[in-house]
Amino acid sequence: MANLKDIRKRIGTIESIKQVTRAMKLVAAAKLRRAQMNMEQARPYARRINGVLKHLLPDIERGAHDLLTLRPAKKKAFVIFTSDRGLCGSFNTNILKKAQGIIDAAGKDSSLLICIGRKGHEFFSKRGYTIVEHYADFWKDLDFSHATKMAGSIQDRYLKGEFDDVRVIFNEFKNVAQQEIVEYHYLPLVLEEEDDDLVHDYLFEPSREEVVSSLVPRHLNVQMWRFLLESNAAEQAARMTSMEAATENAGELIDRLRLEYNKARQAAITTEILEVVSGAEALVE
Repeated sequence: MANLKDIRKRIGTIESIKQVTRAMKLVAAAKLRRAQMNMEQARPYARRINGVLKHLLPDIERGAHDLLTLRPAKKKAFVIFTSDRGLCGSFNTNILKKAQGIIDAAGKDSSLLICIGRKGHEFFSKRGYTIVEHYADFWKDLDFSHATKMAGSIQDRYLKGEFDDVRVIFNEFKNVAQQEIVEYHYLPLVLEEEDDDLVHDYLFEPSREEVVSSLVPRHLNVQMWRFLLESNAAEQAARMTSMEAATENAGELIDRLRLEYNKARQAAITTEILEVVSGAEALVE
């Protein structure tokens, strides 16, 4: 059994760790509230512009816009969203494992990666994947300009023919306890058609083609912004849940150590009493 000094030292160390994890949980909870509010504000606009394009695209010749043109997918690009920091449970592990499986199935040699977040870049660079671009250290000051920069760079590379198909893999926020890994077909733009009972006799000014040409880049920017917000909210939820579990585990460990400390202290006291009694009896004899 460990001596009393060692047990006291361990209890003090774990108490310090518990304070840190509790503080990190509170910080993550505050960040989650802001991230969730921003995400919920962006979702309706993203859905609305998506709905407008779904209505317009069936009547548009895809060759009229380079971002709509379907071409043989000889080179694929994957945009992978992870965090810059750890201590968020299985948030990064799950998405990296899923992304690696998707990329390997598509063909590692014919796949190019764009890593959003340091963890994804570290993971894939160590394993010999081709990373053409990566972004890090921006989550703290996240705003719409980051989305437009990323979306613009991807569109430029796509138009130059560096790749023919772009998929985005990110964590979609469901609730505090659940995030869903989603693979989204980003480019070329492919949207499901609306129901057959929709009316298609609207008048457009300017032409339908010009409206689509204007909306497509906006749609891609807004979707990229949504991916960032969803991933950020999912990360903060995962970190809050992870730190809450760590705090509870630290408390349970402290309780066990205190029980062990009390047992060791009781044993030490008993030993001392026996020594005193034995010494007294020896003097009497």
